[in-house]
Amino acid sequence: MTATAVTLDAYVLDTLMRDLVGHDHRPSALLVYLAVTAAAADGRAILSHAQLAERTGLSRRAAQEAVRHLVRRGLVRRRAGGPTETSEYEPLRPWRRD
Repeated sequence: MTATAVTLDAYVLDTLMRDLVGHDHRPSALLVYLAVTAAAADGRAILSHAQLAERTGLSRRAAQEAVRHLVRRGLVRRRAGGPTETSEYEPLRPWRRD
């Protein structure tokens, strides 16, 4: 995997980090959000739970739970074609008024 620059909204570091890590007690959700955002060069990322785990250093189970939390919070949209297919993720930015 080659290193590429990723631009984050200031909101991610100023507010979302404190909200996910401090308030929700889910630092894993922040790591997964960052991994999905970094992989979504065209707005979407196709990643398995194993790939998310590898990219973040989390266990596969922790990555799954983090995805569920992000989906519930409206921070990631997940599309899966079937139970054995790799999911497509779209990082959402509800704080933006584009």
